[in-house]
Amino acid sequence: MKIKMITVGKLKEKYLKDGVAEYQKRLGRFCKLEMIELPDEKTPDKASEAENQVIMDKEASRILGKIAEREFVIALAIEGQQFPSEKFSQILEETTVKGYSDITFIIGGSLGLSLEVKKRANLLMSFGKLTLPHQLMKLVLIEQIYRAFMIRQGSPYHK
Repeated sequence: MKIKMITVGKLKEKYLKDGVAEYQKRLGRFCKLEMIELPDEKTPDKASEAENQVIMDKEASRILGKIAEREFVIALAIEGQQFPSEKFSQILEETTVKGYSDITFIIGGSLGLSLEVKKRANLLMSFGKLTLPHQLMKLVLIEQIYRAFMIRQGSPYHK
């Protein structure tokens, strides 16, 4: 199985880089993991809705350019479905049973994801109504992917 994480913006803080690197290492025994960091567009202070849309469209173009037709895409969006970790693990397993060998996760930039990216997604997923920095979300997501694999193998890690 191949898992790809596409994120808008680069990790800057050392503690976040260290955390992501740790889970990247742990996931190596379960899947091939590809991390793609795309540049984020600078958002001017007090940008208009039209300016925000232009920014999201530019980021969407970069994101969609990294997704192949046969990938199962899970986009993180506040309006997405919420799952307990066990259900998330089950979704990943069912996705592979349905014939997808590549699963792609998308974390947008500070403005979120464009409608075009959300339409391409097979699933919109939310980690709750809280707004989290997209850099922190990357660490949370990679930990949950690792947890999903540990649940599948019956490991006590999940407890």
